[in-house]
Amino acid sequence: MIAVVSHFFRLSRAGYVFAREGVFALVDTRPLPLPAKTALSLARLIERPTMRTGEARLAAALTRLGPTYVKLGQFLATRPDVVGTAIALDLEKLQDKLPPFPQDQAEAAVAAAFGKPLNAVFASFGPAVAAASIAQVHRAEIEHDGLRKPVAVKVVRPGVERRFRVDLDAFFYAARKAESLSAEARRLRLVEVAATLARSVAIEMDFRLEAAALSEMAENTREDREFRVPAVDWDRTAREVLTLEWIDGTPLNDRTALEAKGFDLPALGRTVIQSFLRHALRDGFFHADMHPGNLFVDDKGRLVAVDFGIMGRLGPKERRFLAEILLGFITRDYMRVAQVHFDAGYVPRHHSVEAFAQAIRAIGEPIHNRTAEDISMAKLLTLLFEVTGLFDMRTRPELLLLQKTMVVVEGVARSLDPRLDMWKTADPVVREWIARNLGPVGKLEGAAQGAGELGRFAAQVPSLLARAGTLLEQVDAITRDGLVLAPETVAAIGAAEARRNRWTAAALWVIAILLGWIAWMLA
Repeated sequence: MIAVVSHFFRLSRAGYVFAREGVFALVDTRPLPLPAKTALSLARLIERPTMRTGEARLAAALTRLGPTYVKLGQFLATRPDVVGTAIALDLEKLQDKLPPFPQDQAEAAVAAAFGKPLNAVFASFGPAVAAASIAQVHRAEIEHDGLRKPVAVKVVRPGVERRFRVDLDAFFYAARKAESLSAEARRLRLVEVAATLARSVAIEMDFRLEAAALSEMAENTREDREFRVPAVDWDRTAREVLTLEWIDGTPLNDRTALEAKGFDLPALGRTVIQSFLRHALRDGFFHADMHPGNLFVDDKGRLVAVDFGIMGRLGPKERRFLAEILLGFITRDYMRVAQVHFDAGYVPRHHSVEAFAQAIRAIGEPIHNRTAEDISMAKLLTLLFEVTGLFDMRTRPELLLLQKTMVVVEGVARSLDPRLDMWKTADPVVREWIARNLGPVGKLEGAAQGAGELGRFAAQVPSLLARAGTLLEQVDAITRDGLVLAPETVAAIGAAEARRNRWTAAALWVIAILLGWIAWMLA
């Protein structure tokens, strides 16, 4: 009961902030019942005047409500199926910036994480250079072969885990209530949305997992000449502390500095797009938060990514899907784009491939009548997912994260070269993957993998047959002797039935008393 009251007050505060910031103006009230329409109308009475657009109001409200709600907004930016495309695009701009917490708290957190004094871990430990909702980053130094080497140290914010846990419990409560009352909430699977957000936050709070993501991407990209990631210092990394190589690079959003250093900005734009596509297609593992603040250019002109708290994965089926649809649009082969949706099982078989290809043509043809700078690959994917919804394609979270990242990456590339030809830039990466994985070499490797799977299955056949025989014996015993319950099970069923009978009797007594009282009042 106490928890319910706590959730109620927390959610009421959030509702008040949403009302003050004018967030409820974004709600389409037409399909709502009259009580809900009345409640929203009353809530809008306390809306304060503002010059912000509707979507910007939501971002302002989430920022006011604190770090958990900022993370909620950033997460919902990856779910346009839940909040709509316009709001999702606006939430991409939501800034996760907070004032830094005190230096002494950061130093104490580092000492506690390693169980030793701060000066036994770092030769020096400077003030915070950046602070967000979950952690902040300090510049420090370590001793290495008698020399001092700069490092970046990420330290978790004190008390943030408890704050997130309490707010997430309230989100779960609201999601469960919504699903119990609304079919639309059940369709959007709000409880699953809350669970996914909780998992994402839990991963971001354990810096060992971020270090593992960095290490995996470093292995994937070790042969890439135009992209790299910082090295992890595993000896100085714990659950609450992450130590990385310090990057002396130029931020990708500092165009003036990039031009002053003589970097080729259009080439950098192409590198951003091709690196992202190469990671998604070749590796099936990509940085899902590639905004300009997380990208730098080192002195050798290489792109360096930081902040690996949010990562995306694509399985073999999703990678083939992405490559095939991009190549299909590049070559205007709409039947191929349609067929790959059916081959992947994304569109139910009762639909017509030809009708689906016709719908896709309506997206692709206008693109080929425009100049290169007017073509948006991210917008194309957005329109594609809207069309697939008409053909009963279910929400694919991994593809939505891919699309969200594509929107950000394309925006970064366009900021460096407004005339960037997205299709010519993507073409070599896509064709390379197609040739490697769907050509003769890929088919041979696929056949070898299939043979390996067949061999593993054959090795398991004896144990499968033995288990099948045991199951048949058990079924035969049940049909011959009847189903026998363990004494503990019988006792548990009896206790449950007794409790049910007691509650039934109590309810009957209450009803009888009420009927007697009503009869007495009538008399």
